Amino acid sequence: MKTNDELLHYRYRGARAMVLLHDKEMRECVATLLLARSSGIIMPPAADSDYKSYESLLVHILGAARSYMTWFCEKLELPDPGIERPPSVENVIERCSDYLEHLLTQWRIPLANVPEEAFDIVFKSRWGIEYCLDGMLEHAVMHPIRHRFQIEEWMAEKNA
Repeated sequence: MKTNDELLHYRYRGARAMVLLHDKEMRECVATLLLARSSGIIMPPAADSDYKSYESLLVHILGAARSYMTWFCEKLELPDPGIERPPSVENVIERCSDYLEHLLTQWRIPLANVPEEAFDIVFKSRWGIEYCLDGMLEHAVMHPIRHRFQIEEWMAEKNA
């Protein structure tokens, strides 16, 4: 993990805070998922294909993080952030650590020079809801928190 000092150049400190929080929450979410998987915690049945296995859920979480940043870059007309697609379900566990470092490193770059006022602009999300950029950053941070909470609930149920 890179130090927070490397992000001191951000024009908008609110974006800097969200990028750092996203980094922290992604790391914690992935660690919790891998712990649950290695502990043999059974995922509850779900119709959603993202919940077929821990591997599919991990691909979803990593892919969503990539998608948030590519959305920001598209809307702000910034260069492609250069985030590779996440590994496949078949090799996500083996490649997870390297991919997570790549993803989080690339997340640190695109929004650094965006002025604060740009984060108030509203755009339609890929799922049809309108968000200002600040709101979407918060959404991106909450996504891994929500999944971590969910996984922690599964773990607590097993131990109850």
